[in-house]
Amino acid sequence: MCQLLGMNCNVPTDICFSFSGFQARGGATDVHSDGWGIAFFEGKGTRLFLDPQPSATSPVAELVRHYPIRSRNVIAHIRKATQGSVGLENTHPFMRELWGRYWIFAHNGNLLEFAPALDGSFIPVGLTDSERAFCWLLQELRRRFGSQPPSDRAVLFDALHQLTLNIARFGEFNFLLSNGDCLFAHASTKLSHIVRQAPFAQAHLKDQDLTVDFSDVTSPDDRVAVIATLPLTDNETWTDMPPGTLWWFEEGAPVKTLPTRPGPIKKPA
Repeated sequence: MCQLLGMNCNVPTDICFSFSGFQARGGATDVHSDGWGIAFFEGKGTRLFLDPQPSATSPVAELVRHYPIRSRNVIAHIRKATQGSVGLENTHPFMRELWGRYWIFAHNGNLLEFAPALDGSFIPVGLTDSERAFCWLLQELRRRFGSQPPSDRAVLFDALHQLTLNIARFGEFNFLLSNGDCLFAHASTKLSHIVRQAPFAQAHLKDQDLTVDFSDVTSPDDRVAVIATLPLTDNETWTDMPPGTLWWFEEGAPVKTLPTRPGPIKKPA
């Protein structure tokens, strides 16, 4: 299976430290060698880097690891292919426009017999179950709310919760989703998170012999939430996100969580 990495912050922050450990899992310390990608939100714009090569040996990944791009929301993915061949068109994260904003999505898992009806507003380019799920999610959000998003973000979260319940019945559906304002995370089977805030301390990566003292590179008001399939550091306390839960992160902290335990299989309309 694939692995996910997300970051949500209250101020623009670089992800170089976390990405250094995550990058190693793409073919060096783990088997996720079928491509990788990362997306950074900057205002209404997005920087998206994709490469079907293993992240551990990718020159593009090396560029990202040493390039301190500052963002309030970041989504990264390393791939172990289940559906769709190894290729750029099947590499996560995926990007689409909805309501005049870019949306970014990455998925870890396997959705069996997931073939929703798509009305043409969002069409997959590749052959993954992940991109199909993303297109259907955005299609249904647009169908529900029309040409404008709801003014209350809690209403959007509740709608996403209902749609996630539907898709989760088809299999493993860990995902990260963001429009640049906040970050949504679904722990279908396995996700963890940590919130770093004052007083900041040192952190040491599991997959690289690399340590950073966050007190040297942050201000007292900074707050950063990092979400990963597996904890990235070995000297910090990560919170396991219970299987079957949808999370809403904003300003570097979890805002709300809802249960998504799958019920009987019911195909999306």
